[in-house]
Amino acid sequence: MFERFTRGARETVTGAVTRAERADAESITEEHLLLALLDRQGGRAGFALTALGLTDRRASVEVDLAEARRRGGLTRADTEALAGLGIDVTEVVARVEEAHGEGALDRGRRRGTGRRPFTRGAKDVLARSLRIATGRRDRSIGDEHILLALTACPGVVADVLAAHGATYGAVNRALYGAGDADGGSWRQAG
Repeated sequence: MFERFTRGARETVTGAVTRAERADAESITEEHLLLALLDRQGGRAGFALTALGLTDRRASVEVDLAEARRRGGLTRADTEALAGLGIDVTEVVARVEEAHGEGALDRGRRRGTGRRPFTRGAKDVLARSLRIATGRRDRSIGDEHILLALTACPGVVADVLAAHGATYGAVNRALYGAGDADGGSWRQAG
């Protein structure tokens, strides 16, 4: 699949690997893909991120991602569902950190040596980017397809992007204009 990636998409993936290495992360995650997109200058994804104001709110995005890591990767919806059952995630995190130290629920620290694998979620994003490109009848997978896939794959990154106004629909409109509201037929291809 990597041979179908544009230069920008390849730079995004290698940037995610670099981000994971710098963070001494156990594996390459969806978060690393998003941060690599935010690192890149130019490209279609960069245009959409700028148009939606995420490049100006990058620090806020990073804080939200760090907070989600601190919660063990729970999304806001997960946290709200648990609250509905009477479980206060903030209190649970505080107690765990009191007993085991700050960041104890952040599962992503490196434990071994060798190559870092992509998490299941990151692989799903890359596979979804292929389906989105195919659904749009694009010959190559670009960084814009990776960004769209990040918004379409459920999880913390999509949650954080949505909280900052970067839903699938908003990103799609920033990339392709209002005339392509459904974003192609990626759903049928997936």
